[in-house]
Amino acid sequence: MQKGNIGVTTENIFPIIKKFLYSDHEIFLRELVSNAVDATQKLKTLASTGEFKGELGDLTVRIKADKDNGTITITDHGLGLTAEEIEKYINQIAFSGANDFLEKYKDDANAIIGHFGLGFYSAFMVAKKVEIVTRSYKEEAPAMKWSCDGSPEFTMEETERAERGTDVILYMDDDCKDFLEDSRIQSLLTKYCRFLPVPVAFGKKKEWKDGKQVDTETDNVINDTCPIWTKKPSDLKDEDYKKFYRDLYPMADEPLFWIHLNVDYPFNLTGVLYFPRIKNNIDLQRNKIQLYCNQVFVTDSVEGIVPDFLTLLHGVIDSPDIPLNVSRSYLQSDSNVKKISTYITKKVADRLQSIFKNDRKEFEEKWDDLKIFINYGMLTQDDFYAKADKFALFKDTEKKYYTFEEYRTLIKDNQTDKDGNLIYLYANNTDEQYTYIDAAKNKGYNVLLMDGQLDVPMVNMLEQKLEKSRFTRVDSDVIDRLIVKEDQKGEELPQDKRDVLSTLFRGQMPKLNKTEFHIEAQAMGENASPIVITQSEYMRRMKDMANFQPGMNFYGEMPDMYSLVLNSDHKLVKQVLEDAESACAEKLVPVEAEIAALTLRQNELQKAQEGKKDEEIPTAEKDALADVEKKLDEQKKEKENVINEYAADNKVVHQLIDLALLQNNMLKGEALTNFVKRSIEMI
Repeated sequence: MQKGNIGVTTENIFPIIKKFLYSDHEIFLRELVSNAVDATQKLKTLASTGEFKGELGDLTVRIKADKDNGTITITDHGLGLTAEEIEKYINQIAFSGANDFLEKYKDDANAIIGHFGLGFYSAFMVAKKVEIVTRSYKEEAPAMKWSCDGSPEFTMEETERAERGTDVILYMDDDCKDFLEDSRIQSLLTKYCRFLPVPVAFGKKKEWKDGKQVDTETDNVINDTCPIWTKKPSDLKDEDYKKFYRDLYPMADEPLFWIHLNVDYPFNLTGVLYFPRIKNNIDLQRNKIQLYCNQVFVTDSVEGIVPDFLTLLHGVIDSPDIPLNVSRSYLQSDSNVKKISTYITKKVADRLQSIFKNDRKEFEEKWDDLKIFINYGMLTQDDFYAKADKFALFKDTEKKYYTFEEYRTLIKDNQTDKDGNLIYLYANNTDEQYTYIDAAKNKGYNVLLMDGQLDVPMVNMLEQKLEKSRFTRVDSDVIDRLIVKEDQKGEELPQDKRDVLSTLFRGQMPKLNKTEFHIEAQAMGENASPIVITQSEYMRRMKDMANFQPGMNFYGEMPDMYSLVLNSDHKLVKQVLEDAESACAEKLVPVEAEIAALTLRQNELQKAQEGKKDEEIPTAEKDALADVEKKLDEQKKEKENVINEYAADNKVVHQLIDLALLQNNMLKGEALTNFVKRSIEMI
């Protein structure tokens, strides 16, 4: 028997493995099963080259749990190990400067294993003692038994083993006994080993007999040794891709389509990526792409490995060039990983372009589902935008689809303003904004439907990307001001009449939470609506962006700002103004005479003080001006009170306001009930 110390320059390698790998301690099974598979594949390679001439026999890797003895055994029929190989690969953990190494990697569990090939030593995360019983394929080499109890001391001696291959026997730590449960082992094998290229069996398949489950004679093989991504696309049918998707995501709807990745230069990469159907935000789940290295599961946290926007996709990527077992931070800085990320972006863009080119009808049918992926990609990656702007689509309120260039051509003649800007009109709710959409169509304008989750930031980006272009929601202004073709002409009301009209309506506006109304009068033509509510494009967009961008929260807290525009050309509005002036004349004449006199006096006093410094103006003059301004404010308030008193009982004023609110889905509760009652009375 040989005794010795494992070749490390510090005695605390095992405590480090236990402590710092503890959060990932389940990967011990992946590591040991992967080693067994590697040994098996290497033997198959030797057999194919003639270096091994014996019978391969059953190459299944088997896992067995023995609760009574507290052990897990991983058995393979691969190469096996000679005494020299145990010495080289097990006893000599070949790295120098162990103390520096431990300090550097103490917070990075995966790096300890990944950088230094310590896969076998992950066994000591869960086991208090590990034994290896092995026999090499080399006929002259005796079978060997190696044993270690988690200190740097080991024993190694010749033993009996009838067959070629290796048993790794783990004597489980008391705090890791849960790994002896069949269900726990089954779930770990399914997670990490379900696509390994050599059959992996855990116990026997079970069947119901006499009211209970009993073992059959058939091995419970947990893996598919030839998953879909290892096959040629030409050998696969659509149903094969759909079945694989159902196996990966049993509860998901059928995918939109898929992309089969297969590249061998300048790196190796295979895989299948699926575009899932997304019904709502709840379905927006990242980490549905599984990353494999030679069919061994590595991680499903793929941010930094695939481009950010593609983390919304589902599927599998497999690359031997992605190091198994290293930290995310290492992966994200690895040059191969960056090349892979760039390649995947290009491949996805090429596939989308190909579908668009070869079957535009199918592409348009799927656009509403695809849109979130493509928009996300365009927003986050310039190189993807450069490709996607050829196949990204606008959809209008008539449900017609256009590329960016096609749409520009469609609207440039009729939707260019007096400054040469192309105005893209859009709605985000065809029902709520129907009246505004209808008014735009009557002008010959086209209106886009932009109701997607990312359309707010998309609008901002497109205004930067598309030359001399501006996006305006169709309800952000009255129709004549949405696209200003020439300077405003026409008969506007005199200022004093506009003031009366504004006062009539301002005082009767409802008090809505976090909502402010600005009242204005404008000549819009006698056939236009008598009253329209609009919302500033800028303020609304800033509030919308507050949901996407940190640092803009203050916009989200601001009240909603609306304009209530009165059409001074409409006969109803004209009638309201005439009736108000007539009904209030007796009370308003003396007030307005007083306002006129006070305004005249205010102008005289202000003119006398013009050009003088504050200290040069006599106190008496300052007091006189302050007194006049105070009286002027009182008279203006008196005028407002007279008009408000009249308007309070004017059913037409209230009816017009409620109609405008109703049109914008802002009339609710008691106000809606009052509107209905008033409508019946007026009819």
